[in-house]
Amino acid sequence: MDTLTTPRLDLLPLDADGARRILAGGPAADRPRCPGYPDAGDRAGAERYLRVLAASGDPAPFGAYEILRRADGTVIGGAGFHGPADGTGRVTIGYGLVPAARGRGHATEALRALVEHARRHGATAVLGDTDRGNTASRRVMAAAGMRLVGEDARLAHYAVTWTPAADSS
Repeated sequence: MDTLTTPRLDLLPLDADGARRILAGGPAADRPRCPGYPDAGDRAGAERYLRVLAASGDPAPFGAYEILRRADGTVIGGAGFHGPADGTGRVTIGYGLVPAARGRGHATEALRALVEHARRHGATAVLGDTDRGNTASRRVMAAAGMRLVGEDARLAHYAVTWTPAADSS
């Protein structure tokens, strides 16, 4: 998988060794990290990525990433897909930033990159959810072009969908 680049961030692809380093409490590679990285969400994402690798092999192009702030080369969180697209082309995303990096638009920037990456690679939809009370995450998904598609007792569910392009061959 390639690095996804935004105006301020690089989303660095995760591999199995990097995921194991995150589970052990460090960044995927030798680079500076914000205090608090990795947190429980980052470790859960690394664990999910390793389960996907074991169950079905490399999910590329729908893998996991570390979020690097280019201004200072610091890892500030993680983002990625929960696995390969399902039979209808839908992928599910997750993301998280350390508290010190929140409130600056980084999560929206990273999520927009993931949504565009999914679209370019043939996904028909990107799905995500957050706790109903997590206003900041709800705003991030809306700012990235996702819309609220439902709520249950605990979660707010978001999605962005596309009509598959006609085959031009």
